[in-house]
Amino acid sequence: MLNPGRVCGTVGGLTSLTMPNIRSVQRRTLRRHAAARLALVSGLLLAAPAGARAGQDGVANPLDGDRAALRAGRTLFETRCAECHGADAKGISGPDLTELWAAGTTDGRVFQTIQLGIPGSIMPSSSAPDDELWAVVSYLRSLGTVSQVEFATGDADQGREIFRSNCVRCHRTEGRGGRLGPDLSRITLTRSRASLTQSIREPSASMAVGYRTVRLVTADGQTVRGVTKGEDAFSLQVVDTGERLQGYLKADLREVRDEPASLMPGFGPDQLSDSNLDDLLRFLASIREADSAP
Repeated sequence: MLNPGRVCGTVGGLTSLTMPNIRSVQRRTLRRHAAARLALVSGLLLAAPAGARAGQDGVANPLDGDRAALRAGRTLFETRCAECHGADAKGISGPDLTELWAAGTTDGRVFQTIQLGIPGSIMPSSSAPDDELWAVVSYLRSLGTVSQVEFATGDADQGREIFRSNCVRCHRTEGRGGRLGPDLSRITLTRSRASLTQSIREPSASMAVGYRTVRLVTADGQTVRGVTKGEDAFSLQVVDTGERLQGYLKADLREVRDEPASLMPGFGPDQLSDSNLDDLLRFLASIREADSAP
């Protein structure tokens, strides 16, 4: 039986199933916001407008390697961007920007996205001088790249087996695996060894935007658990534990509760030894190295 006001589907597609008793203004609002959030889930929200895409990937950052520009970029980001993207650039109402380069985004694309904004979203255009925008790009890139020296120890083959046994149900690598958690194929590009170790040992200590646990109770008493992908004044978008992207009108829910515990279980030293942790991280780093090979 369908829940009133629900929009449901897989992560790859969205099908409207709104009930007739929902007011038309609520339907329009839910559809608009669900579509915007789906774009974010799919990684499309960070792409520059179509007219700006030609040639953008080949534009080099003229301030690359300039430490003064890096410091200036940090100040500019904290002043102009942190309200939506967080002081650490990991996202609040806006997406996590530290993973842009792991997703294959270039300096030129990030520059033009900042400059032109994203139509139909809360991301505005910017009239700031080019050197200020490039400084912000330099700062963001510094947050989004990690030296592979941090992952030099361990056995990648053993790590692959550990991943298949413990992680593949929720995480993807090399195009295979679950979708409830983030794709880890290029995670070592943006996350340090210390950060990844904490995420594995204590996943509830810091949950990234888009992967925070939520519990819903629908009008007919059904309980839904999953991770929040988007929220506004009228609706909530969730990927449930069955990996289905679903949207709900808040007015049709009995309860919405943010939970402090991650859906991911913690892997302490008794479940995953330090040696096995080295193997797992070495495996994840080897994927990035294979992607970067000529």
